[in-house]
Amino acid sequence: MSDPYSTISVFPLIIQLLDFFGTMAFAASGSFKAIEKKSDIVGVIILSIITGLAGGIIRDVIFGKSPPIGIANPVYLLISISTGVTIFLLYPRLKKHWNLFLKFDAIGLGVFTIIGATTAYTLFGLNFLIIAFAGVLTAIGGGVLRDVFVNEIPIVFVKELYVTASFTGIIIFYLLLILLDPIIAAIIGATSSTSVRLLAIKYGWNLPRPRN
Repeated sequence: MSDPYSTISVFPLIIQLLDFFGTMAFAASGSFKAIEKKSDIVGVIILSIITGLAGGIIRDVIFGKSPPIGIANPVYLLISISTGVTIFLLYPRLKKHWNLFLKFDAIGLGVFTIIGATTAYTLFGLNFLIIAFAGVLTAIGGGVLRDVFVNEIPIVFVKELYVTASFTGIIIFYLLLILLDPIIAAIIGATSSTSVRLLAIKYGWNLPRPRN
């Protein structure tokens, strides 16, 4: 039989690693977007930082966490900068694989959804509305600012299932919290959001739109 206290002690470490990975994934998506818009190395790094950190910073400010973890822990900034520089240098080899942008964005969506949801769960317990709000905000905040900065309509408003993919992962995460330990719930929730987003991209799934 597993020791529940062992699970609790490991949980923050797993979430921390997922948060680092999500930061890298979203920073990469920001880097690709900046390069697509013909930005120089400084522009690539700035958009990488904004995309990787903005969602979590906005969440922490709303929840009264000061300073936000994205600012307090320099590792997040280092991950964003190093990701931007790496994508900039490797872009000549990667430009034939533009779908990597969408894959990185989907991974970031799934991971940040659960990071936000987990933050709310840790602070407020099993309050679904707060968990859902924190999860969606963390997932879309950086991407919305990324697209606004390059003068595009945010992808969340126009492309295949995006917020819906995030919300699907939140529902699965919430239900599994009741049945399983938080680590399993977090991993399955993040995987679910990412999978729904990738399937929506592949098959062109969209929510209904007004008819012209």
